[in-house]
Amino acid sequence: MSHPKVRKAVIPVAGFGTRVLPGTKVIPKELLNIVDRPILSYIVSEARAAGIEHFVFVTGRQKGAIEDYFDHQFELEAQLAAKGKHALLEQLLDELPKSGEMSFVRQMQPLGLGHAVNCARDIIGNEPFAVLLPDMVMDAPSPALSQAIEAYDRVGGNIILVEAVPESETHKYGVVAIDGGAGNLNRMTGMVEKPAPGTAPSNLIVSGRYILQPEVFTLLSTQTPGAGGEIQLTDSMAKLMETQSFHALRYEGETYDCGDKIGLLKANVAMALKRPDLNHAARAALSPYFA
Repeated sequence: MSHPKVRKAVIPVAGFGTRVLPGTKVIPKELLNIVDRPILSYIVSEARAAGIEHFVFVTGRQKGAIEDYFDHQFELEAQLAAKGKHALLEQLLDELPKSGEMSFVRQMQPLGLGHAVNCARDIIGNEPFAVLLPDMVMDAPSPALSQAIEAYDRVGGNIILVEAVPESETHKYGVVAIDGGAGNLNRMTGMVEKPAPGTAPSNLIVSGRYILQPEVFTLLSTQTPGAGGEIQLTDSMAKLMETQSFHALRYEGETYDCGDKIGLLKANVAMALKRPDLNHAARAALSPYFA
């Protein structure tokens, strides 16, 4: 059975980035660098590799730099061309969107992830869509979102990427319950946002990539505040689970929480060491600290 293609993605970028202050006082956290590229560049590259055709960025106040990043900078481009730095110029131009590939909508109040996703409902329309949390950078042999879409193509419905964490950390995340079947793709039986210590249904946390059906918007539009006094996407997904199938996919790869100072540091080290052009220099620079 074929399923409607996942063509659009919602990327919520309105958050304040309080965990990485003061760096995010004037720079959106999504534009903090991992080596020499903004976090958001990795997210968009992953989604494009997975076949996403249209991006909906849900922005907030003081996030105009995100929209500027995906636009021409004519003076810079002219300087690079004049100085013969054609490879660098080509790299900048490759990231620019095609006409109509990106939309930007404003989340007027910081009312939670569910509220942010709902701000994109008119652009998404009546079709399945992806959600990518922009502070979760996923380093995977096959793009993490591609893994989610491949699972969706197999079973349809809603797909949530998950990963295991120590039970002592489950209270920090959305946690899923699964049917206990074999393999890395399991039917979900429930989910809860930031459960009290000792009450989590498993140690599998929602890790920042979703394939959702459009019916979730109907639930989000009437969703009452949940954990943290915010409109939680998890709450509406749990409600939608009563009528639609949800599967949890334990994806192959490594997640770096770049909304966290240590997570951002780890991402910088890992990505530098993976780069053929930087590997040796990065190792040499880091080795004195571990001698």
